[in-house]
Amino acid sequence: MRFMTERIARDGRALDEQVLLVDSFLNHQIDMELMKQCGSAFAQHFKGKGITRVMTVESSGIAPAAMTALEMGLPLVVFKKKTSRITNGTVYQTVVQSFTKNVRYELTVAKRFLPEGEKILFIDDFLAMGEAAIGAGRIIREAGSEIAGIGIVIEKTFQPGRKRLEAEGYDVFSLARVQSMSADGIAFVEP
Repeated sequence: MRFMTERIARDGRALDEQVLLVDSFLNHQIDMELMKQCGSAFAQHFKGKGITRVMTVESSGIAPAAMTALEMGLPLVVFKKKTSRITNGTVYQTVVQSFTKNVRYELTVAKRFLPEGEKILFIDDFLAMGEAAIGAGRIIREAGSEIAGIGIVIEKTFQPGRKRLEAEGYDVFSLARVQSMSADGIAFVEP
């Protein structure tokens, strides 16, 4: 979507060919008007899919997911990256690898916030390898629910995330699709 590609072109910074810094509007300082536009775009795209709940992973996905949930009038559930000592089998968990931070973490959600039969819209800030969405999908299936769509704020098309998610049968919609990046600039896949 033009609003997101324009913002990335203006304020995003490629640290190298793999890492895009968008901390001035998405994940350190958050432009809430921009997140409202993201929520409206996701809600419009996934309208009519029977979505019953919006989910994301802490923390950078929370702002766009919250605006999407608000726009759709649905609850937002956040997967945690750390476990608590008080869980005692009351959670679903799976291990995923973070591309950006190069660490493994346990994706965790309380069972009471993911009941059986839900149709989930999963929102994430970036799509690189697809690990977060694939991990979320494992948990959602284990709970007896399904991912009805995946909304991505920024997709790096030169990495295999979309192919992996589409191979799993997921409907993936990205607001901005980065084709390549370097110190010289950022190139986008045109719609």
